[in-house]
Amino acid sequence: MVKNFQDLDFFLGQELVDDPYPYFDSLREVCPVTKENHHDVTMVTGYEEALEVYNDVERFSSCISVTGPFPGFPVSLEGVEDVDALIAEHRDKLPMSDQLPTMDPPMHTGHRAVLMRLITPKRLKENEEAMWSIADRLLDEFLVMEDADIIRDFAGPFTLYVIADLLGVPADDQEEFLNKLQREKHSRGAVGSTDGEDLQHAPIEFLYTKFSGYIDDRRANPRNDVLTSMATATFPDGSTPEVMDVVRVAANLFSAGQETTVRLLSSALRTLAERPDIQQYLREDTSRIQNFIEESLRMESPVKGDFRLAKVDTEVGGAEVSQGSVVMVINAAANRDPRRFDDPTTFDPARSNARAHVAFGRGVHSCPGAPLARAEARVAIERLLQRTADLRINENRHGPADARTFSYLPTFILRGLNELYLDIDVAEAEAR
Repeated sequence: MVKNFQDLDFFLGQELVDDPYPYFDSLREVCPVTKENHHDVTMVTGYEEALEVYNDVERFSSCISVTGPFPGFPVSLEGVEDVDALIAEHRDKLPMSDQLPTMDPPMHTGHRAVLMRLITPKRLKENEEAMWSIADRLLDEFLVMEDADIIRDFAGPFTLYVIADLLGVPADDQEEFLNKLQREKHSRGAVGSTDGEDLQHAPIEFLYTKFSGYIDDRRANPRNDVLTSMATATFPDGSTPEVMDVVRVAANLFSAGQETTVRLLSSALRTLAERPDIQQYLREDTSRIQNFIEESLRMESPVKGDFRLAKVDTEVGGAEVSQGSVVMVINAAANRDPRRFDDPTTFDPARSNARAHVAFGRGVHSCPGAPLARAEARVAIERLLQRTADLRINENRHGPADARTFSYLPTFILRGLNELYLDIDVAEAEAR
């Protein structure tokens, strides 16, 4: 009996957590822009249609980008002429409204400019130099562990320490960051949980408290360090941001960047462990790792999609979208659109247009941390391959090849494994 995927609830059901792709395909077959049946959300599953929405800030607001239909916008937009004024009036009632992804221009333009002053090419280069030693330090411990989860014991700490270094978090505080954020993550679950719980700010509040202290101190006592650069960053017009404006930008980069890069690594490492041919392909020439990462991002987008609020009655891809509609641009579906990617369900590490994916979004809200995420993934994978001889899925944990079992984050926003256990043969130099 053929399953009617459109009868399933993508947002609050559990059936689509492990494998949402047949559902996305069924929506696209109806129309690349179509409403799902449960929460009146307009789902954008086509590649060109996704670009159209991402690139148009006049027709679409990002004020609900990380919350979508829950709770949605607090009042009706139907028939409203000055939608921007109405959004401004009610913005502070929306969850995460102080975060960069939910801001619209011109506010977004100024705050993003502050962020880009924190992740300059020079700072990214310095940060990448630190990545190699961070990776080695963690692998020294990980490779001698028994029954270790590579997400919990390597990928998670690695990405946290890297971004802490980028933002200049003092070394004495980094363990506190790791312990606090991991505890919060386990106790509160993931953003966009399918259990319907309200979205909360924790662990953002912890980050707010820590970075507020850093910024206050560096403004009073400037030093020659990254935190001072952060504290003295200005808006494009030369004005000085409030302390909390800088804090919000830093906290968003820290939390969002760390979480999504861990999810990227989880899917990429699973592919390596399940595909010895791809693993050997990369071992033979590590310069191939970068395109492998792009294909990993295309096949398993760490962020399934972003939400937009339609500010006017409009059309996308020939489909009508009414004013006030909640629109979900599904990166994970657009990246498997056969009109853009040949044989889209096949993982091809040499795919020539893999980097055309929209895993990092597009337009003014394209992920500013994309270069950091790419560098983190490349360093982590390259160093892991250099220090091992073989990676395989642990069958005691995940079952045999013909009956694998994996646990995915129960969220309609993020895509990634909860845990990944591998059998690892260390390289000869490690074994001696």
